[in-house]
Parts: sequence; C-alpha cells; structure tokens
Amino acid sequence: MEILWVLMALVMMGFVLGPILMRRRAGGIQQVAPGDPDAADPANYGFLRQEELDIRMPGPDPDLLEVLDLVQRSQDYRGASQLLAGTETDGELRWQRVQAFAGAASLELHQRPGGVSESPGGQWLRVWRTEKPKDAGGAAVHAEFLVQQAWRTSTPGTDEFRIIMEEAKSACEEAALLSPGDPIPYIIELSVARGLAYPQAEFEKLWLKILDRAPAHMGAHLAALHYWCEKWHGSREVAYTFAEAAAARAPQGSLLAAMPLFAVFEHLPEVNLVQGFYQSEVVTKAVHGALFAVHAARPDDPMLAHVRHLLVFFLVRGERWAEAMSQLVHVDGHVGALPWTLTPDPAADYAVYRALAVAGYEANGGSPATLPH
Repeated sequence: MEILWVLMALVMMGFVLGPILMRRRAGGIQQVAPGDPDAADPANYGFLRQEELDIRMPGPDPDLLEVLDLVQRSQDYRGASQLLAGTETDGELRWQRVQAFAGAASLELHQRPGGVSESPGGQWLRVWRTEKPKDAGGAAVHAEFLVQQAWRTSTPGTDEFRIIMEEAKSACEEAALLSPGDPIPYIIELSVARGLAYPQAEFEKLWLKILDRAPAHMGAHLAALHYWCEKWHGSREVAYTFAEAAAARAPQGSLLAAMPLFAVFEHLPEVNLVQGFYQSEVVTKAVHGALFAVHAARPDDPMLAHVRHLLVFFLVRGERWAEAMSQLVHVDGHVGALPWTLTPDPAADYAVYRALAVAGYEANGGSPATLPH
C-alpha cells in the first residue's frame, strides 16, 4: 500500500512539474545534467550563489543589518532602540524592523534555550524591556516576539499556544498605550486575532483602529488578509473581496494594488492538476495588477520587494520567463519573503525558481546581454 501511495505521489508531481521542466516541441525548457553545455547558469546574470542569499529580509536595509549584527554580537539593545526611535512611526519600514528584531530574538532563543551554564538567547530583548519599560519600540518588539514564539514553538488550539497569545495580546495593549498614534501594536494584534479566533465583529473593530492610523499600510493589509482566508476565519470569496477592495481604494503609487495576487496565493490548491491554471483569467488579472503596482510604486518602498518576490513565483509558474527575470534583477540577494519563507529552506526554494526563470529565458532566446537592468 505504501508503494502505491508513493507511485501516486510521483504521478501527481509529474502533472505539476512536467510542463515546467520538460521542453515542448514548440519551445520551453529541457532539464539537463549540471555541467552540460546547454545548462543555464544564474551566475552569468550576476546573481548570488544560493549559500550567499540573505533569508532575514525581503530586500536590503543596510541600517537594520548593521544594527542587528551589532545587537546580536554585543547583546546590547541600545542600537535597536535608537534605530526604531528614529524610524517613522506609521511607515512600512518600522513594521519590518520590528519584525526583524523580534525574529532575531526568537531565533536566538530557539538556538540557545539556555541552561545551567548558559544564558538563553535573545537576552538583550529582556534587558531592553527591564531597563526601558516605557520605550515604545521595545514594547512593540516584545509583543511581536511573543507572537512569533507562539507560532514557532506551539500548535494553534493548544493551551500552550493560547497562553502565549494571551500574553502577546497584553503586550500589544501595553505597546499601544506607550504610543497612541502608532499602528504597529494593532498590526501585531492582527496575528493574535487570527490565532485566538477573534469574532468577526471584534476583528473589524481592531481593523478600524489601524485604518484610523495608517489606512494604506500594506503590511497591515497582508496580516488582515490571513484572518479572512479560507484556512482561518473567512472564505475564498471574503478574502478576494477584501483584497480587491483594498486594491480599488489604493492611492496613487500604492502597492495595495497587488493585494489580489496575495489573495490568490493564499488560496492556491495544494496540488494543481489543471493545465494552464497559471494562465487563467483570475491569476492573469492578479498578476497584471501586481505588475502595475510595481511599476507605479516608489523605488524605495519597503514593500516593493515583497511584491516582486511573489511575482517571481507566479511569473515562473506562468512561464513568463522574461518578466520573471526582470523581477529577479531587482530582488536577488535577499529572500526573506513569501513564498520562500514558507519552506524549510527559503534560499534553496528561491534558487530553484530562479534557475527555472534563467533556463526558460535562455530557451526562448534570452541572454545576459538582452536582459535590461
């Protein structure tokens, strides 16, 4: 019986991967052995090797990386406190930095839980909260740290998960009191709402608090989208409606126009047996909306890399090789974004899609000389 299941799985994989990996008579990609003269090499395009890819964030933030390295090396929180204090309160950048500091502390604790002769990892965050209890930045990082700990170390629905999430909820309330106009404590609470299954009326009340403070906040919309998804507390139709409404009211230059693509991604079938699914009207429309958003956005928009990474996924699946390459030129080097972060090895998963894009681009006449930068 086990052999039968394995064979069925291989057949299913063939349906999914076959159209991508095998060359058609009219063109496409052919899988060849490494070192073959026809093998495409991503390095020819200046792309980094897989082991050099940074999985901590979706795009470059030199100031954050410098401070994060200093904090982790010295275990002194003051650099993080100063950086957040100087970061615009209602912007996407502050939200990403709060996530990064919280994630670093959570990962440290996971790697070094502590013991008789060793202090636990992330000790700098505990010192930060103890020495500067009124620091709004530290309070927000602590709340996000608890949220990440709940998802990282426990299972939704268990007592352990609920206890950590209740603690995170209290931390969000404390952070909100320290910075009344700051949307970030409420954005963090969106994940708590999903984990603790807030009733829809309570969730919408929370959402209105965010809209009052940062109505076009892309990170907040993505966090809210998860709540409305079919796998949590909504449905495919509700999630699509939420995403399309956000896109419709997006101000000029806002990446909210890409929200429908994220809604499509959240509702992808686990196994796709429909040939041409990624060329379907729903997917094509969402991809075009995201491409429009990317072209209209500010080059320094902190959320731009998030949208580009998701576009790489869909453009490769849709065999739109040249467009995928155009996105890769902008994001290569950092892979801390959907969809890669959902896998055990984000760099490896990204590298597979990148290799497919390069191979498809070259199979259709492309080369490093023809790729615009």
